[in-house]
Amino acid sequence: MYMSKALVAIIALLLVPVTISAAATSDFKTGVFEPPRTAPEFSLRGSDSAEFKLSRYRGKVVALGFGYTSCPDVCPTTLLYLAQAREKLGAAGKEFQVVYVTVDPERDSPERLRKYLTSFDATFIGLTGTAEQLATVRKAYGITVTRPPVQGNSATYFMHHSSFVYLIDRAGNLRAMMPFGVSVDDIAHDVKVLLSK
Repeated sequence: MYMSKALVAIIALLLVPVTISAAATSDFKTGVFEPPRTAPEFSLRGSDSAEFKLSRYRGKVVALGFGYTSCPDVCPTTLLYLAQAREKLGAAGKEFQVVYVTVDPERDSPERLRKYLTSFDATFIGLTGTAEQLATVRKAYGITVTRPPVQGNSATYFMHHSSFVYLIDRAGNLRAMMPFGVSVDDIAHDVKVLLSK
């Protein structure tokens, strides 16, 4: 009996510093890059008809996601949550830029991306490029994509892809990674944390 009480006391003492450390190092609700690191730069074609460079948005908080316009569920849900989070931010939402990189360049032209993203929020920017350019960007951000084989009409296919979204701070550093399904409130919270810095 004495040994088990002693063991419980030791475990409790060990947990206290860990809890304090975790609380002290993160104000975020989602996964954190600790320490922050520079988001890899890239250049792609934007749905706004301009060449896109990530550095163009220094001074804003950027949500960087990957998906495609024919996605049946994950992509539209993610984009809807990002649009609702931006709306929740009110006037501060002007300092929050959503950037969505296609994983399906065969179907996602700049015009198609523009029409699709505008249905969520007119400020969202879609990006496309050659298969090689997009593969380089995906590799830099650890995004995996597979295209399962299809039967019949080859124009109808789905892409399996990583579904998390990166949050990049005003200085261009990777700060947080949000898995699919993070709530609108948690997205807005983490963006507010970055906007306040």
